Amino acid sequence: MSARIVTVTPNPSLDRTIELAGELQRGVVQRATRSTAEPGGKGVNVSRVVVASGGDTVAVLPGDELDPVLLGLAVRGIPTAALPIGAPLRSNVTVTEPTGTTTKLNEPGPSLAGRLQDLADLVADTASATATGPRARWVVLAGSLPPGLPDDALAVLVRAVRARHGDDVKIAVDSSGVPFTALLSSGERIDLVKPNAEELAEVVGGDPDAYERDLGLAAAAAERLRARGVESVLLTLGSAGAVLVGPDGVFAAAAPRITARSTVGAGDSSLAGYLLAEVAGAPPGERLAQAVATGAAAAALPGSDVPALDHTDPGAVTVTRLGPADTTRTDTTPTDTTPRTPTASLQRSTP
Repeated sequence: MSARIVTVTPNPSLDRTIELAGELQRGVVQRATRSTAEPGGKGVNVSRVVVASGGDTVAVLPGDELDPVLLGLAVRGIPTAALPIGAPLRSNVTVTEPTGTTTKLNEPGPSLAGRLQDLADLVADTASATATGPRARWVVLAGSLPPGLPDDALAVLVRAVRARHGDDVKIAVDSSGVPFTALLSSGERIDLVKPNAEELAEVVGGDPDAYERDLGLAAAAAERLRARGVESVLLTLGSAGAVLVGPDGVFAAAAPRITARSTVGAGDSSLAGYLLAEVAGAPPGERLAQAVATGAAAAALPGSDVPALDHTDPGAVTVTRLGPADTTRTDTTPTDTTPRTPTASLQRSTP
């Protein structure tokens, strides 16, 4: 697990999580049972899982040396490469209920107007081999864009990595909305994307709830991203599990039963689990099993805590091979949203 995973979080935050003893009620005073503050953001969360699991990572993000987010990462032993911006990073607040229901309030973050090329250069530099580590195997672009960056910022970051490293560095993307759509329209090749059901529906259409009910339907929708420059799709579906579509075939996995305490960072943990399994040389089905197991372990933890791989149970995840990848589709709109149960042989993953 020595290969380096570089994460890029353009809009990091200090994530404050407040746990309530009962349901959230508007307009009244409620006392918290627990509160925590962790450096956060999708890419940061991936790096936290990698470090907790003994892996090699560097988290690239904007922020000044004494910003609470950078200080928090240093205390937790997360290596960083930071772009000084002369402004405080944002704080996000998450409120969790005993049922696992999560309410998030996210600030917009400081402006990075005029700093996109600086960020792109920093990402490409960090992915290079140095005296302190090897060239990155993966660069992960994750999360929302802060104010001041153009809609095509993700495409610019991808081009910077490709210009410096070609195909020697793999690129994973976990984003949504206009920046994600702009990236898919840019023609840049992406090795892996990790949408959830809503994010997938934003791009290819269809009903997110139907995708969570029917993994076969979800896989058919995820395949449509492969016609848009994406090699593999890791579609996370919360308690319904996940789907992996790639050149080696189409796989689905049901999530293990857990008592959910907080869903904060569960999707990010799933991506980290997948990447760590890939770095370790696991085949696709085992990567998917590890992704689902890591996401489930994160959801069972309080607040924004993240798990280490040692605290996951991928052997309890059953992976279903749905069939070979469909490389012939060029349409981008699902035509069938009727739930159906896929029929396929079951394979137990044994990483």
